[in-house]
Order: sequence, then structure tokens, then C-alpha cells
Amino acid sequence: MGSDDTAGTNPSATSSASAKETVGREAARSHVRSGMKVGMGTGSTAIWAIREVGALLASGALTTITAVATSTQSELECQRLGIPLRAMNDPEIGGRLDLTIDGADEIDPAFNLVKGGGGALLIEKIVAYASDTFVVVAEPRKLVERLGDSFAVPLEVLPLARVPVMRALQTLGGEPVVREAARKMGAVITDNGNIIVDVRFPAPFDPPAMDAALASIPGVLCNGLFTKTHPIVLVAREDGTVETLQPAR
Repeated sequence: MGSDDTAGTNPSATSSASAKETVGREAARSHVRSGMKVGMGTGSTAIWAIREVGALLASGALTTITAVATSTQSELECQRLGIPLRAMNDPEIGGRLDLTIDGADEIDPAFNLVKGGGGALLIEKIVAYASDTFVVVAEPRKLVERLGDSFAVPLEVLPLARVPVMRALQTLGGEPVVREAARKMGAVITDNGNIIVDVRFPAPFDPPAMDAALASIPGVLCNGLFTKTHPIVLVAREDGTVETLQPAR
């Protein structure tokens, strides 16, 4: 997942951090309403939506919000801010959410997404697909002409299925690698105890068809192609404004 650290003198890093804060806070202000059941996304942009919800609750501008966290990161931030948390199976949630706000690693012109750079794609996908409205917060660089050009497609994989999954990915034209952890030896381990396999596809692919193909591989618990969510996308522009993009209905 990304970092919110803007230490140093790199102007582009400072600008990027400011854009993330702007669009994350705007998403919360413009879409979260009292009484909602809200999915709280993961990453360095979505965390600003969580912080804005916390601020709105503290000020009394929002009341009776119930949240579902998509990762340990978002869970800890919600707990720090006093945002009430539930699980998708809890009676108060009933397996359905009014709204989820999350980030994305890539967004194509058809509003298909690649997600999972932070390794939380399984829960992110469950939560996003169970939401009446899905809002994606992003910087302009996340808008791409073709998924996979700049970011590998991540998959959450059962560890014992690693080798057959990677062989199956190669037959699909992919170049898979197990994601290695930082500051520890070995693979990244997800919140669910699985590994992440990142796969690059040198040739163009149809996102919905590839989504279905990846989902059919035994041992793949989730892939990072989000092709059925029809999100509202909020993009932070360089002039400090936030642009709203929506797929045609």
C-alpha cells in the first residue's frame, strides 16, 4: 500500500500527497451521509476518506455511521478515529453496504480497474461488489488507456496452489511472480494468510474475459481486475479541483 509520508523536498511527492488528501476528503464529504453503512478502503488515498469521516463524526456533522474495514490498515485507522466497525456478516450490515470508498491502481476508459497494490484485494472486492455505490478516489496518473500497461494484475492465491496457479497463468500469456515482502524474508502474506502473485500480460487483453479466466483457476481466491462495479471515479486535478467521472448508464 502507498505511503502518506511527504518528508523531504521532492515537490512532486508533496503535490501527490496533497492531491490524495484533497480527493479522499472530498469523497467523504460529498458521498457519506448519516445512517449509512460504509466500506472503508485501503491505501494512501482512501485513508484520507476515513480521516474525513472521522472528522465529520467528531464534529457532529455525521451520526450513526457503521463501517466495514477492507484491511488491517483501514481497521486500525477507523479504531483510532472512533468510527464504529462491523463485519459483513454482522446483522447490522446484513451483507450489503450503501457505499464504499476506495482507491485503484489503474482505471481504463470503460471504468474497469486494477486493484490490489496493497495486498487487500480479496476483502476490497467482496466489499466493493456488495455496495450500492462504489466511489473510487484517484490521481490523474491512475487513468490509463489499457489495464496492465503500468501495473501488474495481482492475485490472492492459496499458498499450496502456487505452482499450478503460476503454470495456468503462463498458459494465459502471463508473466507471474510471487510478491516479495519488504523488511522481511519471503513472500507477502495477506490479512487472510495467503500469498500475492503479480502477473504481467505483455499482450493486450479484454478485462472482463481475463477477469473470468483468472477467477476460474483453482487456487486463485481473488484477482485484482474489477470489471463489474461501475464505479464513480473522483480524480484530483493539478489545480486543486476534483473531477467526477461516471460510466454511461
